[in-house]
Amino acid sequence: MLFNSIEFLIFLPTVFLLYWFVFNKNLRLQNLFLLTISYIFYGWWDWRFLSLIFLSSLIDFSIGKKLSRTENKKRRKWLLSTSLVVNLGLLGVFKYYNWFIDSLQDVFHVIGADVSMTTLNIVLPVGISFYTFQTLSYTIDVYRGNLEATRDPIKFFAFVSFFPQLVAGPIERASNLLGQFDLPKKFNRVLANEGLRQILWGFFKKIVIADTCAVFVNQIFDNYADQNSAMLILGAFYFAFQIYGDFSGYSDIAIGTAKLFGFNLMTNFKYPYFSRDMAEFWRRWHISLSTWFRDYLYIPLGGSRGGKNVAVRNTFIIFIVSGFWHGANWTFIVWGALNAIYFLPLLLFNKNRSNLNTIAEESSFPSFKEISNLLITFALTLVAWVFFRAPNVGVGYGYILNAFTVGGFEIPLPYLASIPMVILMLIIEWNQRKNDFPLLNMPKSTWLRTTVYGVLVFLILAHISNIKQEFIYFQF
Repeated sequence: MLFNSIEFLIFLPTVFLLYWFVFNKNLRLQNLFLLTISYIFYGWWDWRFLSLIFLSSLIDFSIGKKLSRTENKKRRKWLLSTSLVVNLGLLGVFKYYNWFIDSLQDVFHVIGADVSMTTLNIVLPVGISFYTFQTLSYTIDVYRGNLEATRDPIKFFAFVSFFPQLVAGPIERASNLLGQFDLPKKFNRVLANEGLRQILWGFFKKIVIADTCAVFVNQIFDNYADQNSAMLILGAFYFAFQIYGDFSGYSDIAIGTAKLFGFNLMTNFKYPYFSRDMAEFWRRWHISLSTWFRDYLYIPLGGSRGGKNVAVRNTFIIFIVSGFWHGANWTFIVWGALNAIYFLPLLLFNKNRSNLNTIAEESSFPSFKEISNLLITFALTLVAWVFFRAPNVGVGYGYILNAFTVGGFEIPLPYLASIPMVILMLIIEWNQRKNDFPLLNMPKSTWLRTTVYGVLVFLILAHISNIKQEFIYFQF
């Protein structure tokens, strides 16, 4: 079920009313209700996908209980290994098997040995990368002793399948979300109003920014060989805001929806395009995934404790694995490797934690140095985004090569149509960059608040098309 669909506009208020007015007397019944409607929400795409999320939940719930009952180190390692093998195995089969077979056949073809191998006729289950990492983090935390295993299957299954963030995150930790299913829920009007504002901002970013930019991105990337340099740069620029508006918009809608039900999800984006270096960018972009790889891959590999060589190795590992997590295509691996290369100078010269504060924290405008660093960081990000968007590495390379060599600065006026909305979003976000989301602290004036809401609703309605645009991260 898409957030930006008529079905969801009926689904959400119906679930909200039932949750607070029918199931509000019994916490366990509320959790069972959330579990049921989450499975309905997820099964809306294809009911067959429910078997996978159920299996993943069942395995990690059972392993968590078994881990809590034994102190035997060998048995605990065996239980953790089972969770890793099963979950990553399912992810590997559905997401990477065909890509691996195709890549292997290409290798044989290059060396002159054509080999025919069987691929699987399977559909990638929506959101499998997200809920797989969510259940794995639970098992790992229980194994480490950082979290007590739950014995309540309803609570655990609801945690894994919680519908607001099920399909595209944030990738929640059990340490944050699971315990919230134990707390008696009392309707909080302040939190609910905050959630509605965040949902509104998320729809603005998705429909007004991402979906309108997508039209031009598709036209430019699909015909990149016929475009001049200015058009190619514009296409990369638009894609940067398409993916930001799309993915952070989803996160805002998810977080806001969770607040309507009394839950707090982690922040997933903190104005990443206001970053002054690539390390800061990755502290602000897809935070739930970045911190997941930090805690469950980078640090266990040794982090930076073994000196620069180990830190460099581990940095390349997490960025390349992060790229591979996004999809079965060499373009994502190149994208990850590029970001590792960008990160490398900061790591080698101990500058990766230079910008921990908010840009222009004590003033309204950034300094010349901050502007320069921001623009350089954004330009590097654009180059990497080209590979992320390109259908293959060859197209990505050709796109960038043409952008720097073809020349020409003519841009047809219709292609500039999304620029005003992007600028409007940037102005709003800049002025509210210290808040979790721009509409968090609204003016006290009722007239001014109503005007802001009215303008955003008008822009959303004005940009809605008859074609429902899926969220980009559904494919991951």
